[in-house]
Amino acid sequence: MMNDSTLITGITLAYLLIVLIVGLKARQGQSSSLEGYVTGGRHMGLMVLFFILGAEIFSAFAFLGAPGWAYSKGAPALYIMAYLTLAVLVWWIMAPHISRLGRQHGFLTQAEFLSACYPSKGNILGLFVGIVSILAMIPYLTIQIAGAGLLFEAATAGTIPFWLGSLLACAVVTAYVYASGLQGIGWTNLVQGIMMVVVAWFLGIATVDQLYGGVEEMFRQIQQEAPEYLTMPGANGMSWGAFSTAILVSALGCVMWPHIFMKFYSAKSERTLKRAFILYPLYSYLLIPIVFIGFAGVLALKDTPLDSPDRVLLTLVIEVADFPAWLVGIALSGALAAAMSTAANLAHTSATILVRDVGVHLPACRGLSDERALTLTKYGVVVVSLAAYLLALANPASLVSLLLGAYGIVVQLLPMLLGALFWRKASRSGAFVGLAVGAALTIYLMISGNPPFGWTPGFCGLLVNTLVFVVISWYGKHETSETPAEALS
Repeated sequence: MMNDSTLITGITLAYLLIVLIVGLKARQGQSSSLEGYVTGGRHMGLMVLFFILGAEIFSAFAFLGAPGWAYSKGAPALYIMAYLTLAVLVWWIMAPHISRLGRQHGFLTQAEFLSACYPSKGNILGLFVGIVSILAMIPYLTIQIAGAGLLFEAATAGTIPFWLGSLLACAVVTAYVYASGLQGIGWTNLVQGIMMVVVAWFLGIATVDQLYGGVEEMFRQIQQEAPEYLTMPGANGMSWGAFSTAILVSALGCVMWPHIFMKFYSAKSERTLKRAFILYPLYSYLLIPIVFIGFAGVLALKDTPLDSPDRVLLTLVIEVADFPAWLVGIALSGALAAAMSTAANLAHTSATILVRDVGVHLPACRGLSDERALTLTKYGVVVVSLAAYLLALANPASLVSLLLGAYGIVVQLLPMLLGALFWRKASRSGAFVGLAVGAALTIYLMISGNPPFGWTPGFCGLLVNTLVFVVISWYGKHETSETPAEALS
């Protein structure tokens, strides 16, 4: 076992080294401006943009949280595939407008776009949006760091403990994001995207084949012995209200994640952006074999239940299935690819927001030169990554719960975006008050754990947010026949 652990550790460390080298080399030829660091000069091509957008969604959650839900709940795990399909439609409608205006006005962050649509004295709205964004992204980044630690600890049989595995992945990501910005993220995501797709499909099919003799036979046995896993509300009673609102909040929240929103600025053209959306469902096939692994654990682990459902993939691949050590090492590298690629995007975006939207309100950060802002953004990458690492050590809740909570907060930005793009009566006061009420209600319901009708807290907050936004905007003063976004053009 010691030899196996050494081999697995060696393969994984070699993979981390390759990713680090690719990320650092991407710095060559990069513009030294803040715009170059944040948006890649706004000339990202189709393939790199495709893999960047894929990595934004497919994270440690995909390899750990998704199979964990299939293992613990069964059919409700399909909400993940449903919301990813709907999210592409939301992107298609909104992203071209965002990309065009971002290029036209030089926007770098989501808050800059929204605060330009709803100008306020002292840019208070931009500050508030920036704070809400960071509150949503830090838990998401924590998921990636915690996922990396779980992967290392399980695959190396404790040779690399949780704290060290998390630290290694966090350090590599921080190093190449600090040095190369979006260029480094793009090229490492290309490498890691290919890696995770290949590993996911191999693991899913091979694991199920070893344990059951095939996918069809696996589901036949589950139907006979544990049919509750194949029907709603699932094995642990996820209500239809919770299921449907989880889909809506996640699909609508996808466009509001700052790290996704800001990538719309980086596309070479609107045509490139739309072509990436057309191809995007191909990336979603990654989840199918991963969910198969979760279902495989329903019967394979029925006599040895896990402490955490998020460990089902690791337990089956490392302890139950008869895979050689070198293959486990490659599998760990593929799962790490998912965690690190998303972590890089989140750290990069959070640092940019910290400087451009929050820090700019501090006396010491006002009137920054482009060079100084770039330096502070790079320092921000280190600060944000360290904060997420420390939170990961605090043993957070399940990955799915963390993710749904983060989506619930960030989706509160949706009403003001829709109003800015498509409603001429949308007002600054309606946007501000709606966001404040929706975010506060979401956080309260997350803490109390008692949302009405079994709905997700984020959906409850979104309904109230929208109602407040519409009422205040409808009865406010309107001096233009244009939408806030049209007024910028």
